[in-house]
Amino acid sequence: MGDTRWLSAEEMRAWNAFLAAPALLNRQLDQQLKDDAGLSHPQYEILVRLSAAPDHELRMTELANGLINSKSGLTYQVTQLEKAGLVRRRTCPTDIRGVYAVLTDLGRMRLEEAAPGHVAAVRAHLIDVLTPEQITAVADGLGEVTARLRAAGR
Repeated sequence: MGDTRWLSAEEMRAWNAFLAAPALLNRQLDQQLKDDAGLSHPQYEILVRLSAAPDHELRMTELANGLINSKSGLTYQVTQLEKAGLVRRRTCPTDIRGVYAVLTDLGRMRLEEAAPGHVAAVRAHLIDVLTPEQITAVADGLGEVTARLRAAGR
């Protein structure tokens, strides 16, 4: 215990803000998406990733890694999107174990309808709250944390 580098008051303030802000922001964004588009925040993110992918499709493992989600959690969300007709699955012709999630036309339309409200909520609850310097600091700082954790395989 003698070698422990305890957090200073300012470091503890940063840590507590880091814990609270994402939880509250995700709750707010999830509710906005449910109210406006009938989607959860994870479902919206899946549609966004598929929309940006070549041919609007990604392997399930690649989608899970990009979303930093468990495979079982992703499977559940994709199943819900599939039931709604927003996503379909297809098998990989070269790998029997490979499964792709594919954005449907209905999924693309739902995303286009949901995006303006979601972006407005992100602006209202995060972007417009911060100064340009704070936005840069958040992006740089959390980008570095993300890069280090990914490099370490976590």
